[in-house]
Amino acid sequence: MSEASGVPGQRTESSRTNSAATGGAPGARLAVGTLIAGCLAVCLAQIGIAIPATLNGLFQSDLHPIGSQLTWISDAFLLPVSVLELTFGVLGDLFGRKRLLVGGALLMVAGEVVAAAAPGVHVLWVGQALAGLGAAALFPTSLAMLAAGTHTHAARARVIALWAALLSTGGFLAPLLGGITGNYGSWRWSFIVVAIIAALSTVVSALLARDSRAPQGRSLDPAGQVTIGLSLFALLFAVIQGPTDGWGSGPVVIGFVLFAVFMALFVLAELRARNPLLRLDLFRNRAFATASVVAVVGMFAFLGTAYDTSIRMGPIQHQSTLRTAVAFLLLNGLTIFLTPLTSQLMARLAPRWVLGLGFALMAAGDFIAAGMPVGDRTLTSLILPLGLVGVGFSFAVSSITATAVNTVPVPLAGMASATTSLLRDFGFTLGPAVVGAIALSNAASRFGHALGGSALPAQVKAAAGQVAAEGGPLAVNSVPPNTPPGQAAPLAVDALGHGYALGYVVCGCAALLSCLLTVAALRGHAGQETAEEEAEEAVEAAEASTGASGAAPTLGA
Repeated sequence: MSEASGVPGQRTESSRTNSAATGGAPGARLAVGTLIAGCLAVCLAQIGIAIPATLNGLFQSDLHPIGSQLTWISDAFLLPVSVLELTFGVLGDLFGRKRLLVGGALLMVAGEVVAAAAPGVHVLWVGQALAGLGAAALFPTSLAMLAAGTHTHAARARVIALWAALLSTGGFLAPLLGGITGNYGSWRWSFIVVAIIAALSTVVSALLARDSRAPQGRSLDPAGQVTIGLSLFALLFAVIQGPTDGWGSGPVVIGFVLFAVFMALFVLAELRARNPLLRLDLFRNRAFATASVVAVVGMFAFLGTAYDTSIRMGPIQHQSTLRTAVAFLLLNGLTIFLTPLTSQLMARLAPRWVLGLGFALMAAGDFIAAGMPVGDRTLTSLILPLGLVGVGFSFAVSSITATAVNTVPVPLAGMASATTSLLRDFGFTLGPAVVGAIALSNAASRFGHALGGSALPAQVKAAAGQVAAEGGPLAVNSVPPNTPPGQAAPLAVDALGHGYALGYVVCGCAALLSCLLTVAALRGHAGQETAEEEAEEAVEAAEASTGASGAAPTLGA
């Protein structure tokens, strides 16, 4: 999910000196306690991200969210992760990673407890946001702490592979935990279980983890952090609220305008920052720029597919959380088993072919899923489309960062990894927002036309129309069938089926676009040296430019 800044490929002399001063002389082996703490932390963070997806049906039936409120449950967690990861990476380097590991787990405890006790959807958002803040600290800090305890490329590669395996384990465990607790208890028990795991992670990190830091050349970029945070929040607000408030409504239009304004301010801030949050000069490298676009678009396709599936099986079809968990095991659970195969493919093939294959499989799975009738509730019908998406995602997510990092010079590998993580996680955040907006807009329009042209009694039409005006077709589908608005539920199901089928089509198109971009624009191993030379020339040109003008350098240490 996320890599920390300054981890692979950035072991400078100053960082070696610092690691000796903060625990562990060169050549020392990674402490077992630190290894356990870091792996448990990343597994916890990934469980926290993935577990709500199996519970959307229970949220709908218990809390009765209206309009876009269901989408915000997922994005309230994802937004802090995508916006604050890089900042937490810098904070760990400056003030010590053990503090952030403990603090992040404590925030997740607090957030999950608030979510479990939520009397309504708004408090659930608060709990999700708190937990997401904790996860934003855990993802980069856990990897940086593990990498800081290694001092050879081989050892660091093994540790990163183990970290990635525990991240995949979290993705595998989350649907199981959500399915079992949701089916035999309630959705609140799912958050309680995550809170217990977070409490365990807090204790393990406090007692066993060895602190480390790397403050040389690191500093906060408050202007960059504030502007990128406000920009991404404004964009998500506009996209998510568009179907509910209307795309031409004042708040939605203002949201898009603020996104553009704050994004422009972010670019200006990063061009002037001594140690920027995001290294804009990296994008002068065509291969890296392509990999970055693919990270956003491709991961949008995956999490959009996952969100689409959770709404289809939960609020639309009213299937149990255990059955929804099976679908998510196909989407999330295959990565841990396919990692060895992905590694072999990456070693034998140019990266663009592995990425291209992954996105092609995702596109095929999405297009097949789009053709599934909304009345088909069998699990066997999901095996082929979701299995293809799951296998494709395994190939893609395991190789995106490696592809991006291998297109830049070694001294920039850490920042390239961190930048790719930010963009990838932003793609994850966009998935539920965009798919929810497209599907709900289409379903609302289709339901309105179908209701008006139906042979239902006038009082049924009026009652169903009122419910739809408040909460959309999802709300109509959730009322008891023996009530007047409940008689219009078949029309709502049909409209929702078409709306979320369109969501699969959008995700398939995004995956196909990522496939074409990858194959056409990435040059593979044969062009790696050329790409590195281009990037090094861009770095030298930028340094010469800033040195000549006397301005603060835009390239950090």
